[in-house]
Amino acid sequence: MNSNLLFDFTVNKETNTVIINREFDADLELVWEAWTNPEILDQWWAPKPWMSKTKYMNFTVGGRRFYAMVSPEGQEHWSVQEYTSISPKTNFKMLNAFADKDENRDLPGSQWDLTFNEKDGTTTVHISIYNESRERMDKMIEMGFKEGFTMTLNELDTLLSTLKK
Repeated sequence: MNSNLLFDFTVNKETNTVIINREFDADLELVWEAWTNPEILDQWWAPKPWMSKTKYMNFTVGGRRFYAMVSPEGQEHWSVQEYTSISPKTNFKMLNAFADKDENRDLPGSQWDLTFNEKDGTTTVHISIYNESRERMDKMIEMGFKEGFTMTLNELDTLLSTLKK
C-alpha cells in the first residue's frame, strides 16, 4: 500500500462546503466500481467497527440508495442517497440525507459532487459536499464526519489493495 497518497480535507464555512481530495493506488475502473456497486460499497462505507447495510440501490439518474450505518450493538442510522447526475467513470452527483427506517428524509441534506481521474494507475477522487445551511454542515462536522470519513476512505484503500488484479 502506497502511504504517500494525497489526502486533503478542507471545510469552507463561507460556502458551507467540505472538499475532500483522496488518491487511491488502483485504476479508475476498480475505484468507480467500489463507489457504485452496493456489494462492494457495503464492505467499506462505514468506519470500523460500524457496518454499512444497503437495503436497495439503483445507480441511475433519479435512482436511490437506501442504507443504514449499523453500530456493533445493532443500532441503525439510515440515510438516502439520490443520484442526480451520472457521467460513467468520470463523475456523479447525489443528494445525501439522513432518514428514518421508513425512508422519511431529514431535510435539508447535502449535495455531493464526486469526480474521478486516473493518472499512471493512481485514481484521485475529488469530493465536494455542499450543505444548504451552516447548521447542517456544523451538525455533520460535530458528529465526527472528518474522523469517520477518513477512517472510511482508509477502509476503501485497504479493500482496493485486496481487490486489485
